[in-house]
Amino acid sequence: MARQTPAPRSATGPVLIGPVLIGLGGNRCHGRHGPPRRVIAAALAALEADGVKLLSVSRIVETPPLGPSNRRFANAAAEIHWAGTPEALLTLLQSIERQFGRKRWRRWGARVLDLDLLAFGQLQLAKKRLKLPHPALPERLFVLHPLAEIAPNWRHPQLRLTVRQMTARLQKPRPFI
Repeated sequence: MARQTPAPRSATGPVLIGPVLIGLGGNRCHGRHGPPRRVIAAALAALEADGVKLLSVSRIVETPPLGPSNRRFANAAAEIHWAGTPEALLTLLQSIERQFGRKRWRRWGARVLDLDLLAFGQLQLAKKRLKLPHPALPERLFVLHPLAEIAPNWRHPQLRLTVRQMTARLQKPRPFI
């Protein structure tokens, strides 16, 4: 079980950082949990068992694969309350992925479970192990669609666009040049 560290505090109490957003996905069955939709549900239960409070969870949507995998993905997003650091949350997410048999051997390959830390409020972070907000967030409809369901007005701290605006930008037809 991952250890949580206290939230940042000011003289008047906890510092409100804004929503902590995670993405959930997968496209392979898990022996005990079954198809990807059930894997996502089990991963959400595992997060709660490790002290994460789920504030809002999107519907699970089916999306085409990105990259060489030929299996469709199940994707969802969640807004959570986390009392620790972003790094501690990433460690927990990766630990849960391993519990479900995740092996990081090929980029964009088939996987039982993928848990991504998408945003930690308005925090901007650029470390080797963790970049916030997630660098690919503005370009991935399979992340933005579920996220728009639970946090349509969350604003990207660098682009200054809301989730709704980022989604609309990707859905507009682009002219041929």
